[in-house]
Amino acid sequence: MQTTTVLAITLAAIAALLLVFFQYYYKSELKGKLRFWLSLLRFIAIFGTLLLLVNPKFIKKDFFLEKSNLIVLVDNSSSINNTIGEGHVNSSLENIKGSTELAEKFNLHYYKFGKETKLLDSLDFNEKVTDISKSLKTLNTIFGHSESGVVLLSDGNATLGEDYEFYGRKQKLPIFPIVLGDTTHYEDLKIVQINSNKYAFLKNKFPVEIFVSYEGNNDVKSLLNVTMNGKNVHSQRMDLSNKQNSKSVTVLLNAATVGLKTLRVSLESLENEKNIVNNTKNIAIEVIDEKTNVAIVSDIIHPDIGVLKKSIESNEQRSVTIINPKSKDNDLKDIDLMILYQPTPTFQGIYDLIAKSNIPTFTITGPKTNWSFLNKVQNSFTKNSFGQSEEVIPSLNNSFGKFILPEIQFENFPPLETNLGETMIIKSHEVLLSQIIKGNDIGEPLLALLDMDKRREAVLFGENIWKWRVQNYRERQNFEDFDELIGKIIFYLSISEPKNRLVLNYESFYDQGKEAKISVTYFDESFTFDPNAQITLELKRRDDGTAQEFPMLLKGRSYEADLNNLSPGEYDFTVKVIDGNLMKSGRFSIMDYNVEQQFTTSDQHKLKRLADETGGSLFYPSEIVGLIGNLKDNAKFKPVQKSNQNVVSLVDFRFLLGIIIAALAIEWIIRKYNGLT
Repeated sequence: MQTTTVLAITLAAIAALLLVFFQYYYKSELKGKLRFWLSLLRFIAIFGTLLLLVNPKFIKKDFFLEKSNLIVLVDNSSSINNTIGEGHVNSSLENIKGSTELAEKFNLHYYKFGKETKLLDSLDFNEKVTDISKSLKTLNTIFGHSESGVVLLSDGNATLGEDYEFYGRKQKLPIFPIVLGDTTHYEDLKIVQINSNKYAFLKNKFPVEIFVSYEGNNDVKSLLNVTMNGKNVHSQRMDLSNKQNSKSVTVLLNAATVGLKTLRVSLESLENEKNIVNNTKNIAIEVIDEKTNVAIVSDIIHPDIGVLKKSIESNEQRSVTIINPKSKDNDLKDIDLMILYQPTPTFQGIYDLIAKSNIPTFTITGPKTNWSFLNKVQNSFTKNSFGQSEEVIPSLNNSFGKFILPEIQFENFPPLETNLGETMIIKSHEVLLSQIIKGNDIGEPLLALLDMDKRREAVLFGENIWKWRVQNYRERQNFEDFDELIGKIIFYLSISEPKNRLVLNYESFYDQGKEAKISVTYFDESFTFDPNAQITLELKRRDDGTAQEFPMLLKGRSYEADLNNLSPGEYDFTVKVIDGNLMKSGRFSIMDYNVEQQFTTSDQHKLKRLADETGGSLFYPSEIVGLIGNLKDNAKFKPVQKSNQNVVSLVDFRFLLGIIIAALAIEWIIRKYNGLT
């Protein structure tokens, strides 16, 4: 209790005594016991009332024992079946759940994982990928603040995410792996990885890089075959041994015709090889006959230019050239689209060329833009620049409907730098982003797309867009969303077709086990996005004609269909708008590749290193009793006595109010009984 509170209580007691003395002792005719009892009751009432006004606070402590957490994390991927680990899982879980010693010492929590971490209700071992590091991160987030341990039931074969052995060094929780499956290592040939571009160009050669490996102690020979759409296009003898157990091969193939090409890379199996699934791998490459050439025109050096080049060229169908505005026309004859970065009077020749050829443009302005020149040289937009720069934060126009936007949180992006001034966009346009200054939306466009009869334009009123790409990486550990946004702007500008009310977004091929979906944007007759449409997707498998139809679900500003459950093969599809008399068709392929089938043995050595890094120990299913004993006797997991400290105000004690009322009532009755007023 604070000193000021003690002083206030003392003063309250003195004040109560003085009031009682003045009433019952100073010039009072009352004598004897009656005066004593009446003065006592009055003192209780006055002092109690003053105490309520002071309202002192008391600290109440509750002590309790907190047990450590034991998290049982079970691998639910299909590789557990491949490594005969299902029986090991069931027997290990039964022993852990049946242990009264663990139940008494720990708070037990059960989770399963594949791509995501979920509470363990049942196991089906159907997960197509295994992300051990992500699962450990999730547990760190949930249990990292308390004393906890992890029992990891896995074969140690991770197929997605960070290397969990490396992540183990940052792990807060000790891990006790139980090795599932077959730990015997067999002689095995494997195609480890295939590197290739997503697109190839007609009449060109495209490279395919193939990595093969061998596990075993013998000198072996095998034949590497590469087929394209079923036709053998390359064969090569491979010699491998215990000392030279890996090789890389680069094959140049001809892109003779346009279309999707399925490449099958295979190794002849060894005589006694147990796992031959990993001897074959399929990839797909799309051969196209055109490429979009983009020119970034600038007379200054700025990081935005490099970021735009990297972002645009992340799509292999596009190439970027950085040119000076004083370049000759010959340097620009094959350009399909121009990005005009902070135009100045040196851009006069560029604008003359644009006027003649109707090349679509993406204009980016900033503090170094000469607005006097820019307002005169084009008639799409103007700005009355005050010559003062300001930082502006983007604000998304939720009704934007020219194309489907990636899932970007624009409000988290760093501000761009722009010139203050009133902006007027003269041509028909739609604003994608507007400007926010110091928390206020000032009604000025930041990013707008202009749609004219002969060509399209985009304009960004701010520099330092490179910061957005960096922020995208901070949030997602990749640049995909930012690159997709820039790519869609470039695609929109480069297409001069009439407006389309039904827009499809899909890939030509998807790898099995990875995210696969078709998204659709539908506009009504006034070209406003329609969130109430009924859209169906009809799928037809090309090899056997099997057909299915299901509705597409609204997600944000598009309709989506999930393709993740489709089996490998080629599919034709048709998207139909019910009651809208609109439909569109396309084709895609699901590539046959199950990464979980690449493993038939457990990686016990990696799990052992993970246990050592985190302060745990490695066990096998036959050693489950030893694991239980280790956890029971482990000094790290002793119960900890903790306390909860509650601060309680005197005003919360209602009995004090009752005492005050009772004291006043009794005093009144005694006074009346004795004829006192």
